Amino acid sequence: MKKKSPSHFDKFTKRKSNAAIKEQFKQEKRKVKKEREEYFDKKKAEARALNKRTPTGPRTPDTESKQSPSSSRQSPVHTRPVVTEQMPLNKFIAHSGLSGRREAAEIVKKGLVKVNNEVVTEPGHKVTATDEIKVNGKKIFLAKNLVYILLNKPKDYITTTDDPQNRKTVLDIIGRATKERVYPVGRLDRNTSGLLLLTNDGELAQKLTHPKNEIKKVYAVTLNKPLEKKDFEQILQGVVLEDGLASVDVLAYADMKDKTQIGVEIHSGRNRIVRRIFEHLGYDVRNLDRVIFAGLTKKNIERGKWRFLTEKEVRDLKHFSKGK
Repeated sequence: MKKKSPSHFDKFTKRKSNAAIKEQFKQEKRKVKKEREEYFDKKKAEARALNKRTPTGPRTPDTESKQSPSSSRQSPVHTRPVVTEQMPLNKFIAHSGLSGRREAAEIVKKGLVKVNNEVVTEPGHKVTATDEIKVNGKKIFLAKNLVYILLNKPKDYITTTDDPQNRKTVLDIIGRATKERVYPVGRLDRNTSGLLLLTNDGELAQKLTHPKNEIKKVYAVTLNKPLEKKDFEQILQGVVLEDGLASVDVLAYADMKDKTQIGVEIHSGRNRIVRRIFEHLGYDVRNLDRVIFAGLTKKNIERGKWRFLTEKEVRDLKHFSKGK
């Protein structure tokens, strides 16, 4: 008797046995414990090295907030250590909370940045915190406190910090969440809803948007008509678009009785990639919702609402493995 081949729907429609779930849970706990120990060992080593360089002055008590950001509107404090060494100009701009590092590089190349009253167009130009740096004539500083906000974006909001046409932006939703200047990590189309991370942590934003890290996103897609089997298989094989081959990591019918409801897991960050894949095959995407981003979910976040990341979530993002 021929053995039945694995279904593309298994990941979405089949449940693991209790024993398998328990074993996976144990492995995850061991992994988290190991990462936590490595994280704190690293911090202890950094502290010892710092004490050797600056042995004077009494120790100050740890004032880091232990309150879960998800249970309070008060912004948790993630303090950035004072930076005295040189760093690339685009990294400095990113750490100021103005933009991500790649966007900062473009700003520099356009001649919009002055260092000590001199225009600099090289993103890798070395600067320190003591230099006077202006972007579009406005002086910027390194952000002292790092902020991480997870938003469940509704439709009809654009993913920018401001808009010349005075359309609604995601910053209108988070309002007075923080005094720090935060910006979106990646983009969601105006008519796409779901998870969006906003932060002033340029280093983390760089990690989460760089193609080499293959950060996974999961979307719930609603089509105007049932997805046919031949098109289902074509998407799995890859679809050639105007900017190259587009492929997904996992594709499944979210509801076997309603084949207009599709689940898509993808790591590509190309512009409108999910919509363009289906449109290329003659489908109209009626609704597109990002339900998972880099391991973060929409749990307990209603549409149009937001929360701060917990300290554990921040650590997990900073120590993610490729393809998370």
